[in-house]
Amino acid sequence: MTESDRVAVIGASMTQFGQREEWILELLAEAGLDCLEDAGVDADEIEHLYVSNMTSGEFEGMTGVMNALAHDIGALPAYTQRVDQTSSSGGAGIYAAWQSIQSGASDMTLLVGGEKMTHRTTGEATDIIASITHPVEYKAGVTLPSFAGLTARHYLERFDAPRESLAKVASKNHRNGVDNPHAQFRKEVDVETILDSPIVADPLRLYDFCPITDGSAAMLFCPESVAQEYTDEYAIVAGVDGATDTHVVHEREDPTVMGGVVESGQGAYEMSGYGPEDVDVAELHDMFTILEFLQMEGLGFAEQGEAWELVEEGYTERDGELPVNTSGGLKSKGHPLGASGVAQGVEIYEQVVGEAGDRQVEADVGLCCNVGGFGNCVITTIMEAAR
Repeated sequence: MTESDRVAVIGASMTQFGQREEWILELLAEAGLDCLEDAGVDADEIEHLYVSNMTSGEFEGMTGVMNALAHDIGALPAYTQRVDQTSSSGGAGIYAAWQSIQSGASDMTLLVGGEKMTHRTTGEATDIIASITHPVEYKAGVTLPSFAGLTARHYLERFDAPRESLAKVASKNHRNGVDNPHAQFRKEVDVETILDSPIVADPLRLYDFCPITDGSAAMLFCPESVAQEYTDEYAIVAGVDGATDTHVVHEREDPTVMGGVVESGQGAYEMSGYGPEDVDVAELHDMFTILEFLQMEGLGFAEQGEAWELVEEGYTERDGELPVNTSGGLKSKGHPLGASGVAQGVEIYEQVVGEAGDRQVEADVGLCCNVGGFGNCVITTIMEAAR
């Protein structure tokens, strides 16, 4: 892409993640208005408004959140659309916002992702989320945690990986989350505590799983020529792609390979002209600790079966060769389904423009990978600092 048609991000925000009293529309408005303030853009300048949300109907009985949000933040008469791609809705929203600018259909597109979940019981929330699975699997009582446990057991045994390596992923991400003022959990957790926590889906324990979360995040997109009218500090979406894997997980040739991660990563690399070796910081979808290994390998940061070795060596620490989940990841930051992929984008944006505060690493190029279901659909985005 030439400079004349590159898509820029000029503003970003996220709310406090965790257990919130506000309902979905209030959470979305909070992030959306904060994002506009961050960019110095008025709401009536928005031409397209996308809302990434998976379950407002199921959790709250509310639909039409995108139209209501446009009204509440004063963005009328902007075109609105809800983006639902299960737990990768946020990443899909980034892709949709990029397309709206890249196509020339809009010169100012606001993306807001959000979810309200904590008012439901854990059982109710788990059942709603389990609807992502194939009906045949769902009838058999299969849930995403059970897929994670089965895959983790297979990975550990096949690649002779120590159980402690998964615990080190959780411990690292909790450590990173301490410095994220918006994270749900800002507390360090050591490996021993993680290994002693209750079993959820053997061999995975309580601290191998992300929490149920309320929250919202937002990003503002425009052509680079428009970005330069507002600021000298912005990010460029250098590459973005999405892919879909089998809905029935047991039909995959190798359960340790997430085909959607591989394909979307390759597409994003090809578009951007970058490769895995060029990425300075990454946000990966650690809904379960085992997913951090599978995404590292699918995106080319490690050979198959070797991601655990990099974690053991400290390669993915904040001061390592490739910092992974500087935000705290879903594990510490939280996982409000529709917001998570957008929040990943917010972290990468802040890293490449130098606004990540105590989490800041040296980064010109960043990548985020947002996974739906158990790898059923995936969006990979690469952003770079404006030059």
